[in-house]
Amino acid sequence: MDFNEAAVFVKVVQAGSFSAAARQLQLPTSTVSTRVARLEQRLGITLLQRTTRRLSLTEAGQAYFEHASLGLGYMLEAEAAIDAARQAPQGKLRVSAPADLGDSLLAGLVNQVQLQYPALALELLLTERYVDLVAEGIDAAIRTGELGDSSLIAKPLGNACWATFASQEYLEQAPPLRNPQDLNQHHCLQFSPMGRDAWTLRRGNDSITIPLSGHTIANSIGIVRHMALNGQGVALLPTYICKPGMIIGELQRVLPAWQARHDPVHLVYPRQRFMPPKLRAFLDVAQAVMQPWFNDAPAAPD
Repeated sequence: MDFNEAAVFVKVVQAGSFSAAARQLQLPTSTVSTRVARLEQRLGITLLQRTTRRLSLTEAGQAYFEHASLGLGYMLEAEAAIDAARQAPQGKLRVSAPADLGDSLLAGLVNQVQLQYPALALELLLTERYVDLVAEGIDAAIRTGELGDSSLIAKPLGNACWATFASQEYLEQAPPLRNPQDLNQHHCLQFSPMGRDAWTLRRGNDSITIPLSGHTIANSIGIVRHMALNGQGVALLPTYICKPGMIIGELQRVLPAWQARHDPVHLVYPRQRFMPPKLRAFLDVAQAVMQPWFNDAPAAPD
């Protein structure tokens, strides 16, 4: 089998004539005609009807063209994939993430991408709405919670654990906080998506719901965290956005045996036959940078 014959035949059909195919392939027209004739002779069937004005496919020619062009396309894609693998990651990469994911985490991710791949331009789209990656031209997304779109490839990053935090300044002047019921004596800083009327905390198989006064409610996780840092009360926050504050001693986790929601976190991207080098590079960096932020396990029962 001579794959050159099949490739020339496909090009003749796509170009519409022997001469046009010859120009595109940079071959003599006689060579193009000879290769198609050899293909027909080897197959023992006429593929093209030749007239002085135009070419037309026979029924057998149409069937052969459909299969041959598909196979040729796969071969070209395979070669393109090899060529792409040799190239350094470059170009623009668009990434979607929740708006409340955390400035420190995302800034660190961008910094590492820029350090390792200076030719890669990263654009972050921070939003709370669901983003259709293919329709909106997004290369990858960071998503928290259960995944619903099975058409996407998902790489797990860990879990986002929500727990109670307060500053040392606040705890020094506030009533003791030894169990969840004690929250009734404290100023609770409420992030509205986590509950406007109550917080539900869990410890292993146990759970308790604590009614809230609704005295301070905000729909910005960043504002709630800043209020906690300012000593204004106890906040229910994801542990990953509190880690910088905990490291320098500004925030303390209170009621450490108890937690609220526990959400899986994933990197997702559209399914595709060959992954661009820029996307592969980003996924590798993102996993290395982000997994340490989401290493919290569910609280074990006593």
